[in-house]
Amino acid sequence: MTESSPDHPVPASRLFVPLERAAFTRLEHAASLKGLLRPFKGKGEMEIWASDCELLRDQLISLAQQLLAQATAYPFSLLPVVLAQQTTGAGTTLLRWRSADRTAMGVSLWTQLIESSRTPLSLVHELFALEQQRVVLNMQISLTHALARNARECSAKLTHAETTYRRRADRHDDSSPKESSP
Repeated sequence: MTESSPDHPVPASRLFVPLERAAFTRLEHAASLKGLLRPFKGKGEMEIWASDCELLRDQLISLAQQLLAQATAYPFSLLPVVLAQQTTGAGTTLLRWRSADRTAMGVSLWTQLIESSRTPLSLVHELFALEQQRVVLNMQISLTHALARNARECSAKLTHAETTYRRRADRHDDSSPKESSP
């Protein structure tokens, strides 16, 4: 994720190993947005797609936990700011920066850590790479969670529409004249 430029060469990472393409390869073959851009034939297909999105979200959370395992190991564990897992009010899990004493949370803590002269220069690149991966994984987790939630809501609306339709169709069938059999 970290790109080199003439002004900002990227040193070889020794403490933090970023998630590479191979970590995501398995996920690429799971649910994709191609499944979204098609006509759904009913609530059943919508429920299946929602489940696929939830599975993908859970797999991304698993990748985030791999990232977290590195970010909480030595020497990062010695810093006054740590990466932590947080369950959100929306019901998913994201990575957040928080103070080691748990009194504050947010990216501003990471910013202060990067800008602090007390942070060893050897860790600045590593912390930058961690932040890049955190931001992207959180976005991917958030998007797949929102897609799943919206698909579930859509399925509920389809169920309501079908129930209303059947109730009306059944009422019509009950009131139409019946043909008598000889």
